Amino acid sequence: MIVLARSVVCTEALAPLESRVSWEQTRELFRYQRGSAFDEAAEFVFASPFCPRHADFLAYARPSFAPGRGVLEAAQDLMRRIHADFVYESHSTEINTPALEALARRKGVCQDFAHIMIACLRSMGLAARYVSGYLLTHPAPGTVKLQGSDASHAWCAVCVPDFPQGERWCDLDPTNNRCGWHSPGEDYVTLATGRDFADVSPIRGVIYGGGSHTLTVGVTVEPVAQDAAVQANFQSQSQSQSQSQ
Repeated sequence: MIVLARSVVCTEALAPLESRVSWEQTRELFRYQRGSAFDEAAEFVFASPFCPRHADFLAYARPSFAPGRGVLEAAQDLMRRIHADFVYESHSTEINTPALEALARRKGVCQDFAHIMIACLRSMGLAARYVSGYLLTHPAPGTVKLQGSDASHAWCAVCVPDFPQGERWCDLDPTNNRCGWHSPGEDYVTLATGRDFADVSPIRGVIYGGGSHTLTVGVTVEPVAQDAAVQANFQSQSQSQSQSQ
């Protein structure tokens, strides 16, 4: 069985947003209060299968969350620490490797880093979600990009309440130390968001019968010549969305 998907997408670089709300103020917004309006971001405060609650996540997160520190500044500091403290090592973990184990080993892949950061943010009472997508990779000088050699990428997002309405999520990629609202940059393609990887697995299924099987995954993200009509339509839609907000 072969599953093949091809897409052409338009991305853009967005100006960074600033936040002045503290992480404690943000935490209080997601605490249950009788009679208060429901905030859908509160669904991302709770533990999930790949991002459980544990004292070790809280202990690792705390140095970034000084009293009164801005929520965005604290989240960015946590991202930078994970990027500096952890070693990216392909095949060092499996899809079912617990985030707590990756935290103890201080190494893993992008999925591990995203799960660890989400667990740390939630341990501080903040709303954090998992983001799955693709990343445009650049070959080293003098080398040729290997077709299909890439894999999907993962990062996370934290809810920042004083961002403009509709722009409340700031994406943070601890693997590459990149952040931005909507995405960490124009070289990122977002596919899905959820509580953790379990919510955004691209394909699920069961094979009945005997024998064995192997799975091969290939992702290629390449820049293409920009079509003027496509770009004009994309800009028009972006302007319409901005005006409606």
